[in-house]
Amino acid sequence: MSNVEKQKSHERILQAAAELSREKGIENLSLADVMAAAGMTHGGFYRHFSSKEELATAALARSVDGAVGNIEAAPEGAERDAARATYLKTYLSEEHLNTPRHGCPMAALGSELARADGPLKAEIANATDRVAALLQGDKGIQEGYKKLALIVGAITIARFAEDPAKAREILDAANEGLRQIS
Repeated sequence: MSNVEKQKSHERILQAAAELSREKGIENLSLADVMAAAGMTHGGFYRHFSSKEELATAALARSVDGAVGNIEAAPEGAERDAARATYLKTYLSEEHLNTPRHGCPMAALGSELARADGPLKAEIANATDRVAALLQGDKGIQEGYKKLALIVGAITIARFAEDPAKAREILDAANEGLRQIS
């Protein structure tokens, strides 16, 4: 296997793990399922990762990169503000509500990540600081933490709702909260 092929395989495994972990949870993530979703056999896993924990940590980083990459890529100023606004609008959307597999790992895996330790705990701690820094406006990091807490909490409890109208109410309340913070 060439290095290019190995890198492509590595990327497929990471993408599959990032999606499946948000859908099923880290505890319920099986290496066989990840490898099958990546179009590979289970036996090839250890050529790419030494453990499920290493994979979960890398998949979390991949998920966060995908979620906030547009904000980070935008130049400071009006473009960054627009990217931040788009992120927040998308985060509190019905699409995000209904597709945890493709959404924020903090909302999809929050309780599991809170119990994590080692490299996975370090990764989510760093991701929390990173996202809060990207969400802060001119009021500083506390504004970023307020926004992050609001949106992660809102999407999480909106997913608890059995009635779509109730879920929409929760998301609307969160949007109002964001306007009050900003």
